[in-house]
Amino acid sequence: MPAFRRLPPLRALEAFVRIVRLGSAKAAAHELGLSPSALSRRVGNLEDFVGKRLFTRQHQSMKLTDEGQAFYNAVSPKLEELAEAVESQMEAANVMRLHLGVPPLYAGERLFPRLPELRKLHPRLHIDIDTGAQLETRLGDSLDAAIVLAKEPDDALYHVQLDHNKVFAFASPELAAEIGETPDLARLAKHTFLISADLPESFDTWKAALGLEKLEPAAIDHFSTAQLLIAGAQAGLGIAILHDDHFLREGDTSLVPLYNAEVESPYSYWFVCRPRALEARPVRLFHDWLIKAEL
Repeated sequence: MPAFRRLPPLRALEAFVRIVRLGSAKAAAHELGLSPSALSRRVGNLEDFVGKRLFTRQHQSMKLTDEGQAFYNAVSPKLEELAEAVESQMEAANVMRLHLGVPPLYAGERLFPRLPELRKLHPRLHIDIDTGAQLETRLGDSLDAAIVLAKEPDDALYHVQLDHNKVFAFASPELAAEIGETPDLARLAKHTFLISADLPESFDTWKAALGLEKLEPAAIDHFSTAQLLIAGAQAGLGIAILHDDHFLREGDTSLVPLYNAEVESPYSYWFVCRPRALEARPVRLFHDWLIKAEL
């Protein structure tokens, strides 16, 4: 019988992989429920085991070395294979079920087109999609995890920022031609603005960035979903304040951005869940795939 090879400490390997995938020791420590010093000790144990310096440490940051990158490239796929092998041997494991809350537009535009990739990686992972309201408050009850659009989630939740959105003003081509190519306070004041009820600060942010703080529109109409907001703008009901990923679709000319002004939004998409939910295999698999796909 061949001698059994000594394995590296699996918790140390997990800490190492989390730091690389999340790009931050702080985020990895938060995700694993460890103090920064405990995380550092795990990485140190792994470095002692392999006899290589995997990270350089500068102040409070950890930067992957060339040897660390080579180690990650070699080990990461094997860890996935190990997880799949163990998973395939689990009893009563025909289906893994994830109850996920997602904003409707994110689901249709960004999540669904990529779900076939996730299904190929984890064919037993099935996702129940919920596009209802108040997703954060339902975590741990009817939802295992959620993707939310917010300034910043509740500190009590585990959260990872998925993007940095930009705010645009969109209008139908006919309305855009009427408004003109240069911001004009008097001209804009004659029009109705269409605002998302969930993103109230976007309009003020856009106005400030364009030097239009004194703008008082003829009316402000509020819409409960981005789909309704888009439909209203397409119908010529007014100027829509939207995130770039809400409507910048290649080849679609039913709406056009005004002034080509890119404004940083106060809101971003976040992955959120209760900290203990990460211990559940479906949540962990989806989380790891999503973070890699988005970041």
